[in-house]
Amino acid sequence: MPDFEYTAHLKTGQLQKGTITARDRNAAMTALRENQLLPIIIREIGKKKGLGMEINLPGGGKVKPKSLVIFTRQLSTMVSAGVPLLRSLTLLRDQTDSLPLRKALAAVTDDIQGGDNLSDALAKHPKVFSPIYVNMVRAGETGGILDKVLDRLAVQQEKDSALRGKIHGAMIYPAVIFSVVILAFFVLMTFIVPKIGAIMTSLTAGKAQLPVYTRALLSISHTMRQPLFLIGVVILLPAIIISFRRYIKTKRGRYVWHSFLLRVPAVKNIVAKTAIARFARIFASLMGAGVSIVESINTTAEAIGNAVIERELQACSKAVQAGSQLSTELGKSKHFPAIVVQMLAVGEETGQSDTIILKVADFYEEEVDSAVSAISSIIEPVMIVILGGMVGIIAISVYGPIIKLSSTG
Repeated sequence: MPDFEYTAHLKTGQLQKGTITARDRNAAMTALRENQLLPIIIREIGKKKGLGMEINLPGGGKVKPKSLVIFTRQLSTMVSAGVPLLRSLTLLRDQTDSLPLRKALAAVTDDIQGGDNLSDALAKHPKVFSPIYVNMVRAGETGGILDKVLDRLAVQQEKDSALRGKIHGAMIYPAVIFSVVILAFFVLMTFIVPKIGAIMTSLTAGKAQLPVYTRALLSISHTMRQPLFLIGVVILLPAIIISFRRYIKTKRGRYVWHSFLLRVPAVKNIVAKTAIARFARIFASLMGAGVSIVESINTTAEAIGNAVIERELQACSKAVQAGSQLSTELGKSKHFPAIVVQMLAVGEETGQSDTIILKVADFYEEEVDSAVSAISSIIEPVMIVILGGMVGIIAISVYGPIIKLSSTG
C-alpha cells in the first residue's frame, strides 16, 4: 500500500505533520479524521499531482461546458435515485452528443470495472475533467454525498460558464465596431482619398499650394497604396499577432500580460473582479464538498485564469499550510478588497466559509456584469467619435483648399 504525507490540525489548533499508510487517498483521509485530525493536505509520496485544466482532447475536438454540465446533472440525479454508478455512466456515455466526452466516459467505465474509484478514473483524463472536478468528486466519495457534490459542481460550472459568456459577449460588439473603423479608414485612404487628391491637384495647379494637412493626408494615402506597404501589412501583422500569442502562453509572458491588464484603468476592475468572482465560486464549492483548505486554494489558484493573483494565492497556500489563516494572508494582497477579507474572516470564525464566500461570488458576478455593461456603453460613442473624426479630417482636407480657391479667385 502507498504512503501518504499529511499536514493536519489538532483539536487544539496546532499543526501535525507525518506519514500514513493506506489503500488510497480516501482511506488515508478517513483514517486521519477517525483519529480526530482535520486534514489540511494529503499527498501520496513520490506521486506528482496532475494539473490538467483545459477541456480539449488532442485530436478529439473540444468538450463544451454545456455538455459537461448536462452530464454532471444527470449523473447526480441517477446516483441520488439509487442507480448503480457503473450503469449510470454507461447510460450517459451512450446518450451524450459529445464525441470527446463519450470517449473519456468509455475509458472511465473500463477503469471502474477494473477496480478504480470514480475520482481516480476521472483523474486520468485531465483535459476533460479538471482538478476542481476530480477533487470535488473525491470529496463526495469520501463523505458519502456524491449526488449532492455533483449537483453543487454542476451549479459551479454553470455560473463559471455564464460569467465567461457575459465577458465574451460584451467584447463582440466593440470588436465589430473597431473592425469597421479600421476597414473604413483603409477604404477611404486607398480608394476615396487618391481620387479626391487628383481632383484637388488639378484644381490648384499653378494657382496655390495645397495646405499642409491636405498634403499630409495625400502622402499617407500614397504610402498605404504602395505594394511594399501592403506586403508588409499582410506578412508582418500576422507574424506580430502569432508571436504575441505565443509569448503570452509562456509562463513569463502570461505573468507580464496579466500584470499589464491589472494596470489598465478601464480594464483592471473587470479583470480583478472576474478573478475574485471565480475564486469565490470555486473555493466555496471545493470547501463545501469537504476538500481540505490547502488543496482548495491550490486548485482554485490554477483555475482563476490570472497569473498574478494565482501567484498570490500560492503564497497564501504556503502560509496556511504553516498555520496561518487564509483571511490574514489575503489581507496582504493588492487585489482582494477588504470586504472579501472580512467576510472570509467571519466565515472562518463561524465555520461557514463556503456559505459566506458563495455570497461574495454572487456579489462580484453582478459587479462584473455591471462593469462590462458600463464599458460596452462607453466604447460605442468613443468608436463613433473616432470614425467621425476620421471623416471630419478628410472632409477638412478636401474642402479647405476648395474654400481657399473660391475666396481667392
